[in-house]
Amino acid sequence: MPASHDIAARTASAWYRQPVLWLGVFVFVASLAGCVWIIVLGASHADTPLKTAHTVFGVPVSAHTSASPPRPPTDPPR
Repeated sequence: MPASHDIAARTASAWYRQPVLWLGVFVFVASLAGCVWIIVLGASHADTPLKTAHTVFGVPVSAHTSASPPRPPTDPPR
């Protein structure tokens, strides 16, 4: 009789019978689905350009403020 009790105890405590595990799996899968949803929405809708100054919070918007790129340095005469 003790052998059948051990089998029943192991079956009752199996990993797939733990509700906390299934809650964790559900939260993980829902967070992955939310990430995919946000990525798809971000890729399908273009950003609207905003009329701002040339700086945002004091940081320049573009990398270069001059119209032409700087000249490379020349080699010193030998």
